[in-house]
Order: sequence, then structure tokens, then C-alpha cells
Amino acid sequence: MNFLAPFFVAHNAFWSYAMPGALISGEFLSSHDNAALDRPAQDLPMAHASGAPERVSESGAQESDYLTSAVRAQTPATSPASLPEEPSRSAITGSQWLSHTVEHCGHAHRAKVYVPSSYDGQPLPMIVMLHGAQQHPDDFAAGTKMNVAAEDAGFIVVYPEQPESANLLRCWNWFVPSNQARDTGETAALAALTNELIVRFNVDRARVYVAGLSAGGAMAINLAVTHPDLYAAAAIHSGLAFGVANEHLSALCAMNDGRGTICLPKREDDVARTRTLPLIVFHGDADDTVHPLNSEQIMEMSQLLNSQATDTRVCTTTRTDYEAGRHAYTRDAWRDQDGSLLAERWVVHGLGHAWSGGHSDGSYTDHRGPDATTEIVRFVSQFSLENGPDRLLM
Repeated sequence: MNFLAPFFVAHNAFWSYAMPGALISGEFLSSHDNAALDRPAQDLPMAHASGAPERVSESGAQESDYLTSAVRAQTPATSPASLPEEPSRSAITGSQWLSHTVEHCGHAHRAKVYVPSSYDGQPLPMIVMLHGAQQHPDDFAAGTKMNVAAEDAGFIVVYPEQPESANLLRCWNWFVPSNQARDTGETAALAALTNELIVRFNVDRARVYVAGLSAGGAMAINLAVTHPDLYAAAAIHSGLAFGVANEHLSALCAMNDGRGTICLPKREDDVARTRTLPLIVFHGDADDTVHPLNSEQIMEMSQLLNSQATDTRVCTTTRTDYEAGRHAYTRDAWRDQDGSLLAERWVVHGLGHAWSGGHSDGSYTDHRGPDATTEIVRFVSQFSLENGPDRLLM
């Protein structure tokens, strides 16, 4: 037995977060019988312009979709909690689903870009969506339905792609110190990609946002902390706070117990650099891949970043009870003394490590939760680098 195998048994998602490709062999991964590794995301059908791939029959390869399969296994077909999903949307006439490549520091960085049919060269908002482990842009677009929201609200969506050459399971290496800095590593590359696409599509620079799931959520946090002058707000689904890990073992520990130590970068004198992004956070309280306490740590991190502010945060809580076929949730909202929204945290009761309200056309989804995509668009659309949360921007 390979000496690394016990880590899979103890925590089958560890390598999804914490193992760059150079440190683990492809032979080891391909020989392991863990369900999470059986079917890479690139085997999913490619997405249409709406972001939804062709449907796969229930009796087909869906079995190896780790999180979607787990959700189905927990809800028997005869259970009254079963609820039909919203059907996939057909291709949208006039919209564009484009491939884009950016050269940065001698490396090519690829992304898929969704451009809504309403685009005619005018400045539109843009959301950068960072996928999780074993995912790719088409898969992530299909599961989150963010392209459908973009068509309805009129904004551009960018899905950067993490290649296997950087991480065999296509994870963003959020815990590597060079990726927690402004001018190096994956943070710098993603910022360069964002800036190039802003120019390419004449994007409204004041209305650029970043969101991510799992390892992508952790990387979105890194961008929110290091580039608050580029992104106006951030959305984190099942992610981790900034600086809670700086190598593989500490990443595993933070994921496992949610008690990593937040290590924020040194404050800069530049006012723009010290701006704190508004955050919306989603996390399932049944998540056994990234402990739910990590969502509390993200809120603690946000408060630490706001420590120079004189205003006291006011938190209001909204709870919903369980409804047949739906997960209940608790929503906390933080506002300053003037009533301006600062942050939201949604704890979805019974949700595992999956995109809340997502579609099973993509991996890592659970359609029974509140619609994270809708709520993320609602939240970030209130913010601009120019005017704060004064008006709806989409």
C-alpha cells in the first residue's frame, strides 16, 4: 500500500485541496478506488451557451459524481423530501460561450467567458467564478446556473481554469504562501486575467466581483484580501478564511476542524489596498469536507479587516424552518451603524459539500438548498468600487 493511502481513508478530500501535481503521481491517483477520483470533471458533457451540458441519464455515469451521488443516497427515491429539479435551460440565442487565454509570467492561463445576448459593447458588470476540485468551467457553469443568471441580469461571467499541470485534481493552490500575496503566484495570474478581460469586453471596472466554491472559494478569499481595489465584492461557498494554512498539513487541519489561525497580510498605506470587500458566505452544516466552522472564521476575518473602522457592526438573524423537499437555513446579515450592508452568512442545514440550489448537470450540487446563485447576484449587485452599497447595479 502506498504510504499516502491512509490520508484518503481519513479525509477523502484532502488531496483535492492540498496536493499540487508535482507531489503525487498520476499512477497513484488513477489506481485509488475512491469514488471522488473515479470520474474527472472533464468527462462531463460540454456546456451549451446556457452553461448546461447535455443531460446524463440517472443510470449512467452520474453514479461517480461524488457529491451529487452522496446527496441522492441520503434521500431515498420514495422519500416525501424528494423534489423535482428545475429543468435545464436551452441554449440562449445571441449569447456567447467563448474560450480565452492570457499569457502571464510565461504561462498560458485559460478561461471560459459567458457573454449575455444583451451585450453590444457597453460596459457591463463581470463576475469571476473559481471552480472547485475535479471541476472545470463547463461543469461549474452547469452546476451553478450562473450563465442563466447572467443572461437575465445582464452581466459577463468568467470561469478561469486550473490546469492539471498546476494540480492533478485541478484545485487552486490556495494554501501556498506565494498564492496569498498580491504580486505573485495564482493570485497575480488571476488578477492579470481579470484585468485583460476587463479591457477585452469593456467591462465596468467598478463592478467586478469574484466568487468560488471549495478550493475556489478559498482562492476567492485570497483575491478579496490581496486585490480589494480590483473586486467590489466577493462570494464564498464552502471555503476557508485567509491565511489559515501555509502548507499541506495545516490545510488539512483547517479543513477538518475549522480552527486554523487567521494570518492577514501587513496593512498597506495605500487606502485602496486597505479597503475591505463586502462578503456573502454560504456553507452547509453537514459539510464533512470543509468544516462549517470555517464560515465563522471567514466572518471573523472580515471583522478583523474592518478593525480600523469606528462603526460597530450590527447583526440580524433570519431563520427558516424545514419545508418538504428543501433544506432549512439560517441567514445572518451584518450592517454598519448607518444601516449599510457589510456581509451575509448563510448556513444551510443538512447541506453537505455542494453548491446550494445548484443543478445536477454539474458536479458538487444539491438542488434542495436555497439558490446560492440568485442570492450571490443579489448581494454583489449592491456594491461598486465607486459608490458602495447605495443602489442595485445589475
